[in-house]
Amino acid sequence: MQLGLIGLGKMGGNMRERIRRAGHTVVGYDRDPDLADVHSLEELVGKLDGPRVVWVMVPAGAPTQSTVDELAALLEPGDVVVDGGNSRWTDDERHAEELAAKGIGFVDCGVSGGVWGLRNGYALMYGGDAEHVAKVRPVFDALKPEGEFGAVHAGKVGAGHFAKMVHNGIEYAMMQAYAEGWELLEKVDFVDNVREVFRSWQEGTVIRSWLLDLAVNALDDDEHLDKLRGFAQDSGEGRWTVEAAIDNAVPLPAITASLFARFASRQEDSPQMKMVAALRNQFGGHAVETKK
Repeated sequence: MQLGLIGLGKMGGNMRERIRRAGHTVVGYDRDPDLADVHSLEELVGKLDGPRVVWVMVPAGAPTQSTVDELAALLEPGDVVVDGGNSRWTDDERHAEELAAKGIGFVDCGVSGGVWGLRNGYALMYGGDAEHVAKVRPVFDALKPEGEFGAVHAGKVGAGHFAKMVHNGIEYAMMQAYAEGWELLEKVDFVDNVREVFRSWQEGTVIRSWLLDLAVNALDDDEHLDKLRGFAQDSGEGRWTVEAAIDNAVPLPAITASLFARFASRQEDSPQMKMVAALRNQFGGHAVETKK
């Protein structure tokens, strides 16, 4: 089949290559002309035969909204837009309504696989009407990992990105658990080889995972992570997961704590810890450290 693909960054570029290797035609657009096959969305749409499928891989929020708005003016009834970025599920509902008014279908798709997806395939979670999903099916089959699993029609519009959001929330908590265990092992003086302890967990243990494999890769590159600053950004999905938990009265203590740990990483001199230190000094005479 033919596919228009908008956004050819680290994931989008590899997705284009994987889809092409499966025998499909991909016309790609990116703001970077060195990456693009065409120089405008109008040119991209013009190179596709109807009914068209156009896949959007741009940052969530305003960039996705402006892209959907422009496509709504260019596409025709029977075409389908797929949002494969990390949009909030509530945005999907709005985009589906806007496009439906013009007879254009909409599918939201959470994509997981990162920079390894070209080789290993991408886990896909998508939402939308069955008729719209069917038009995209050959692309889903090209992108997913080999085998029976790795892709799911999660439900109606918004379900794909909601499922991906929860996936990323779980990922936050798993990464935090590995990080905390690593720090404790590094702290004590009687564990001589933390990297090899992590490596030993890769086979036969209940905590083995791809994230653990990636942790070992990182420690092989920099055994004590001395080259890195202790700072971790959050990209939105963790916050949205916690907000959805509050809205639905679902307790998520581990995921919530892992999100707050990322906030703490941005504070080289924590205001909260100043108050904790001051209170400990006041009630117990505990020593405090002053700025030099």
